[in-house]
Amino acid sequence: MIRSYEAIVVGAGPAGLATSRELARAGVEHRVLERGDQVGYTWANLYDSLALHTGRHLSALPGLAFPSGTPLFPPRRDFLDYLHRYASTFNLPIDTSSDVRKIERRDDRWAVRLRTGTTLEARTLVVATGIVANPYLPEIPGRDRFTGRVMHSVDYRRPAGMKGKRVLVVGAGNSAGEISVELARAGADVTLAVRTGATIVPREILGIPIQYLSVILHPLPRTLVQHLTTAVGRLRGPRVLPLPARTLCPKVPLIENRRGLALAEALRARTIHLQGGLTAFTAAGVCFSDGTEQPFDEVVLATGFRAALGFLDGEITRDPCGFGRRRDRVVSLDRPNLCFVGHNYDTRGGLYNISIDGARAAREVTRALRDTGRTSTGTRPARSER
Repeated sequence: MIRSYEAIVVGAGPAGLATSRELARAGVEHRVLERGDQVGYTWANLYDSLALHTGRHLSALPGLAFPSGTPLFPPRRDFLDYLHRYASTFNLPIDTSSDVRKIERRDDRWAVRLRTGTTLEARTLVVATGIVANPYLPEIPGRDRFTGRVMHSVDYRRPAGMKGKRVLVVGAGNSAGEISVELARAGADVTLAVRTGATIVPREILGIPIQYLSVILHPLPRTLVQHLTTAVGRLRGPRVLPLPARTLCPKVPLIENRRGLALAEALRARTIHLQGGLTAFTAAGVCFSDGTEQPFDEVVLATGFRAALGFLDGEITRDPCGFGRRRDRVVSLDRPNLCFVGHNYDTRGGLYNISIDGARAAREVTRALRDTGRTSTGTRPARSER
């Protein structure tokens, strides 16, 4: 027996929940499939000290504000509680422990196969898996020789047990900066390896989240916004990291604040050491691009993530940034009745974009259902189960 729905949403993180709420408002019969054992599974398993870089006023999902008293930049635990409250408030139809392994287009429907072997069908599909489910692990020669521990930042939780250890953090994003500072404060001897550079900007200016300014500046030409971002970065003093490489893909700056993350000051004071990219592991440590070799006990690869789209292999093509090719922000260019939410990243913040894209995807799903037989009043056709 194959369960059939009007729509299936893959992922019950912020993108999936926002989309589900909008679909429910439109009266679309759907299910949300979450690979983990709870709503917001990814957020439940990120490092303890993580907090949003975006203000709570522009980080709430559609229809529900953060509770009164929530910090301006909500900590991970508060945000996870908010996601659970969101799912409960709107009674969203979520199936946990439903890990999607393969999705195929069959005639006029999408067939979704789970790890358990169960197959579900839907007339429309929204992929809201984001990127954290797919950490990027670069191929670095000699890794099998290294006698220390190597982990991706997605597996890092807290600095316990790191005091006195020589730790290399690889990357130039926000996770790399935050983890480096936290480890250094816990007494680790930390080196940060940066290959391509980054722009460091303050999290807030005169108490106003820089994200709020980004929303205002977003309509300006991209080159002008980049120049303004660089200028804001100078508020922290002389540059301590190389300029980021030019790329067609949006690059979010490294965001810090003096009361929490203080990477620039740590680099200037050399409480965190700076190195270029690494070229190879050795038995005791790594070799860097300048030819030097240093010993390390632990290596944290804060090397980012890629769009989690493996279950659509063979069904779609990807854009130069690794996301599914799409128009109007969310609509697939490859397949009908397919949308992506949580795949637009810029300085306005991923959650801000999710609020826009979840509503847009729901409108597209509603239109597609109407065009293929659903009445304009929203009346559902009879549910079929084969």
